[in-house]
Amino acid sequence: MFHPLSIYVGLRYVRARSTRFFVSFITWASLIGVCVGVAALIVILSVMNGFEGELRDRLLSLSAPVRVTAPANTAPGGAALAAESSAPPQWAHIAQLARATAGVSDAAAYAEVQALAVHGPEMVPVLLRGIEPDDPATIAELGHNVVQGRLADLASGAGGAIVGEVIAERLGLSPGDALTLLVPTVAADGTPVPRLRELHVAGVFEVGLQDHDATLIFANLADVRGLGPPGTVSEGLRVRVQDVLAAPQVAARLRAQLPSSLEVSDWTRDNANYFRAIRIEKTMMSLILLLIVAVAAFNIVAMLVMVVTDKRTDIAIMRTFGAAPGAVMGVFITQGLVIGWLGVAFGAVLGLLLALHVDAIVPFLEHTFRFHIMDAEVYYITAIPSEVHWGNVAAIALAALALTALATIYPAIRAARTAPAEALRYE
Repeated sequence: MFHPLSIYVGLRYVRARSTRFFVSFITWASLIGVCVGVAALIVILSVMNGFEGELRDRLLSLSAPVRVTAPANTAPGGAALAAESSAPPQWAHIAQLARATAGVSDAAAYAEVQALAVHGPEMVPVLLRGIEPDDPATIAELGHNVVQGRLADLASGAGGAIVGEVIAERLGLSPGDALTLLVPTVAADGTPVPRLRELHVAGVFEVGLQDHDATLIFANLADVRGLGPPGTVSEGLRVRVQDVLAAPQVAARLRAQLPSSLEVSDWTRDNANYFRAIRIEKTMMSLILLLIVAVAAFNIVAMLVMVVTDKRTDIAIMRTFGAAPGAVMGVFITQGLVIGWLGVAFGAVLGLLLALHVDAIVPFLEHTFRFHIMDAEVYYITAIPSEVHWGNVAAIALAALALTALATIYPAIRAARTAPAEALRYE
């Protein structure tokens, strides 16, 4: 026998076979419940992390991590735009300053204008974005998403456009078709004057995100700048960063280095609603699944109460031999912690095995039971992604350990309050 006595006796109670079937059954049910709850939490949060990462990648596929823009009707230098040709050199200078900022990998000018795309009887509101097709940053962002045509076809003055896959489907467009854009402009006297511009479809892109595929049309930067008078087209810089998760810090550095007349925003602010919704869903899902562990913890309470009732004689003998109430509490706390922590350990191992092999398990289940979890006709994402965050695993394990530890307190106190004389009266 080794000391302390509480741990020794508690471990003996864990290893001993109970004479009561129901006590043994509750013990195994508690262990399995903790195991299932922890494993489910790890798998679900890993899958939600995977979907969050997939959404982030799709959002950033055509959206710059950091954008630098100027207020309407104002050039980057702070003065009114005198001529369209004055904007590119100024933005080129701002781009040089941005590239010199720590954490920035590249910067490219862009121009955007809201328009109405018309083809036949159909029309849809779109965002026409002007880009430099030969810019390395543009090629990296858009090049691999073009499913029809080529990015190089957006030559200056050619009037070509690459449209989103959803826009092409709604308007019935294919490469070579004519596309009419209705651009709202304002005359010098403030009168709204719509301007028509005809482009031809040079290609189709597909990102797999409704916000991009159903709203964006790409054209040459010079063609977009020439769509309207100064102030009609908004211009700015699309800044690529070395680490997208550090975009807020990079944006703060750019605000400090660039002129105060420029506005700097990052992707975490532009898409705050998406990720706020995901955080709320993850929090609620964690609380719901943590109830499984809580139920298992209540089972531990019930099991220990029955063990205390069954071991009243043993407790009285220990007290008679001089064991303090704290030692008696330690016996049942040890027994409950061992059961709970074994469940947490097994659950963590099982959850990690499932979360790390979701890409193999899901296709196997789909093939075996002949069903599709993410139907390609309904969802853009057809595979179940999984991304294990070790911080989440540690938090889940600690929460489960805390719940199981709390579950041992009441039975241990009840055991410590057992009166030896009352327990041994009829023995």
